[in-house]
Amino acid sequence: MLASVRTRDIAGKTRRRIAAEELADLVAIEKMTKQVSAELKTLVRERQSHLMDIHGIGPVVAARILADVGDVARFADRNRFASWTGTAPLDASSGEQNRHRLSRAGNRRVNHVIHIAAVTQLRLDTEGRAYYRGKRAVGKKPAEALRCLKRRLSDVIYKQLVAGATAAGASPGGHCGASQESSAVDSHPLIDTSDQPLPDSPSRRYAAPAPPRKSTATKSLEATG
Repeated sequence: MLASVRTRDIAGKTRRRIAAEELADLVAIEKMTKQVSAELKTLVRERQSHLMDIHGIGPVVAARILADVGDVARFADRNRFASWTGTAPLDASSGEQNRHRLSRAGNRRVNHVIHIAAVTQLRLDTEGRAYYRGKRAVGKKPAEALRCLKRRLSDVIYKQLVAGATAAGASPGGHCGASQESSAVDSHPLIDTSDQPLPDSPSRRYAAPAPPRKSTATKSLEATG
């Protein structure tokens, strides 16, 4: 299209030259992006990871997850992993209404890439979209259904990370309750108690009480004595 443009005035020739330079830059950037993606794909495969088998997760997203997670053995189970990714909703129940709200805690970068994967699944004919529609059918609002899908993806990612660590010979020991309930091939894994927020640590819930403060009268008596 650019080659078909014929200009005679200086302004037109200048615009055409600038467009040609910008097009050349875009071609170079696209080539570099493909090269980097290929390198990342190779590195992810070398980690015995199958994260890219999940719809919506490509080489860049998979590499981001692997880099931020590090050793998956530091997570006791999928619920702890969901708390770290910020996909475990917080309890916002009131009276007889059982509701949950969005959690702003956890690793926001990983939460963002899980969000991208979830939105990508909604655009395609995937099990994720079927799962989302099922949540909408039972009365959940769009935002709530999307949060359920993100929680489901967190479980699937955790399972793949554990499987990859095992295949690579780094046994995920200490994974008490490393449940294999949710899988990349499971159509509708259960989202039940794992939707619940995790309790605070004992140190936060049962902090030592502050020492009693002395009254003004007690201080005056002590000074007089």
